[in-house]
Amino acid sequence: MSSDSDYEAALSVWFAKPKPAAEDDDLFGQGKITQAQTEAMERIRGWVQERFKLAPESAILVSEVTCNLPGCPPLETVVAFWENEKRYHFKLFKPVEEVTQDNLPFAWMKDELVVPEGFGCECC
Repeated sequence: MSSDSDYEAALSVWFAKPKPAAEDDDLFGQGKITQAQTEAMERIRGWVQERFKLAPESAILVSEVTCNLPGCPPLETVVAFWENEKRYHFKLFKPVEEVTQDNLPFAWMKDELVVPEGFGCECC
């Protein structure tokens, strides 16, 4: 058996494990969003709009996701935004409440954040 097969087998076992649901889980199983998380997401939206000079009506999605892959941080912040029919996105490897303005990519990196047409992405 090759190391690729071993890795694939390990991932299959990892993803097959059912996760216990908490009583207060929301529709997506992430748990209820706290006021602090909501405020942090709004702050990040504002920073993204300012940093990348987006129009006030631009769609900006900020979410906190759980990573199930071995070696990933348990919580990641995912940011996606749309401008001129292009989708951009980036991840920050920390919970939404810990994100600071300095964690955002530099404005000059904007073109590198474009998601290519047909790119499969589970986060956004």
